[in-house]
Amino acid sequence: MDLGADEFEESLPLLQELVQEADFVGLDIEFTGLRSNLSGPQQISLFDLPSEWYLKTRQSVQQFTICQIGLSVFSAIEGEANKYIAHSCNFFLFPTTFGILDSEFSFQASSVQFLNQYGFNYNKFLKNGIPYMNEEQEKKIRHDILTGNWRVRSSPDKDQIKAVIDKVTRWLDLAKEGDWMTLPGIAGFQAFEVQLVLRQALPDIWTVLKDEGVVVKKVSKQHRWYLQNTSCDRESCWKEKILLSARGFSVFFQMLVKAQKRRNLAVLPRVVSNPWDQVIYLRWPPRMPLVGHNMMMDLLHLHEKFFRPLPESYDQFKQNIHSLFPVLIDTKNVTKDIWKEMNFPRVSNLSEVYEVLNSDLNPTKNSGPEIVHASRCEKYVKTKCPHEAAYDAFLCGSVLLKVAHLLLQKIHGGCYKYKRSVTHGWEAYFLNKKCASLTLFLVVWLFMGPCIDPVPESSFPQYLDVLAPYVNQVNLIRAGVPKINFSGPDYPSIRPPILILSIKRWPGVSEQQVYHKFQNLCKFDVRRLTRSQFLLLTNKFKDARNVLKEYRGHPTLCISLYRYWRHSPDVNCVLQVCGIVTAWALLAFIFGRSGP
Repeated sequence: MDLGADEFEESLPLLQELVQEADFVGLDIEFTGLRSNLSGPQQISLFDLPSEWYLKTRQSVQQFTICQIGLSVFSAIEGEANKYIAHSCNFFLFPTTFGILDSEFSFQASSVQFLNQYGFNYNKFLKNGIPYMNEEQEKKIRHDILTGNWRVRSSPDKDQIKAVIDKVTRWLDLAKEGDWMTLPGIAGFQAFEVQLVLRQALPDIWTVLKDEGVVVKKVSKQHRWYLQNTSCDRESCWKEKILLSARGFSVFFQMLVKAQKRRNLAVLPRVVSNPWDQVIYLRWPPRMPLVGHNMMMDLLHLHEKFFRPLPESYDQFKQNIHSLFPVLIDTKNVTKDIWKEMNFPRVSNLSEVYEVLNSDLNPTKNSGPEIVHASRCEKYVKTKCPHEAAYDAFLCGSVLLKVAHLLLQKIHGGCYKYKRSVTHGWEAYFLNKKCASLTLFLVVWLFMGPCIDPVPESSFPQYLDVLAPYVNQVNLIRAGVPKINFSGPDYPSIRPPILILSIKRWPGVSEQQVYHKFQNLCKFDVRRLTRSQFLLLTNKFKDARNVLKEYRGHPTLCISLYRYWRHSPDVNCVLQVCGIVTAWALLAFIFGRSGP
């Protein structure tokens, strides 16, 4: 289901109802660009700490904007085991141009070409995009509207308003009290904007918004005063309507945030008794996760465009996101671990992940959750639309359910089969012996019964149990750590060790030349350490081992493991100073003793 500005407001009540009843929501966002073409130290790198990566990426997020948001709202169907219905919606967005708000943003040629390749509708984005604003922008607009200091600032709006005022003024000269005229083709929050200007400029008119456009009626000043103070369409009411319309998608964003926050986030302990051991684990009450795939950029844009401008502090950003969305699940982070354990074929994108989980390679394919599309969202039943935001959001949700089911069966399946076989063995023993007394059998059954931990009936709370280690762990591309923890301190790096390259007989060599030297063997991020030394870092242990082996004993390129206390220029400088001071002290001591 595609929604633009014309359809958004009437769909808002339905969207609110869906979100409030959802088990979880899949998210995907398309942008006008991904990263600024920064050079040198401003480029993101495997050397970056999470805080450094954030500050570099923050600049790109502020430069580009959102052109499409896809949400897929998943809800379990009551009365049907492990069956879910998905409502998938595409929202075309365009920044609010209202009053003093006139946003600037950039297009990146490669991003435009990429989206165009997959059929993105730029007309809907540019002509019928749903407006939006963040909280800081809303405060400014609200203050200006409610205090009467609001003015039309953008040139196109000024031209339109001037033409409307001229048209109405000419009509007023000939009109009688009670006559009316219609201004067609004015809709959305711009209709409220036009009404506000007309009522302020012309004291003997009244305006009403109808389906055919803005209706202007000539009235007496006394009647005008009466309408302003008694009508349900009085100025104080529709000033709020103007603000509501100008906020656009930001209204729904707040609904989504409130739907997450209203869920109980308490964690309840549960103890499972067992004759052999005591297993204590945490069971989560129902919550509504926000699910994405490689969703770090999505979260940055959500913060910047709908909440507040991105703060300079990385820690503050983490706190804000965790406050907005207490439960995040990144399917990229989940599937990375599953792929290693299950030995699935290598994949490079979300569509390929979905295809593998839907294939016979998935041992739980036939027992997994059933997902159906809602009646107004059947576009994706037979049609694949990669990189359409709602389709990718649907894939995110589907991958989450299938991976969670796979984890659930993996955790409980083997234990259940073992315990069940032991119990069946005791049953066979007593039947073969034709034991007259059932006392001993009952004793054994009572002892073994608690050990039987059958595979639980799959439900979303069960899926959340097995996904607990991945909650609020969001994948990070090209940084010093592989993921960000939004509910606590980030985990230490598990990247391969840093290598140091010492170069002989290659004067004036640059980082770019070093990169090209090794790119056929493996890809390294390169950082200059000294005039003839460079640091090399890769995210693959295999590449680090290969380059150490390949360049062992090389006459001009010496590669070894980097050791801070041995290779750092700062440490070497301190040691040299200490050596000089020690030498001078020793000489002074020697010559001081040899003197008269």
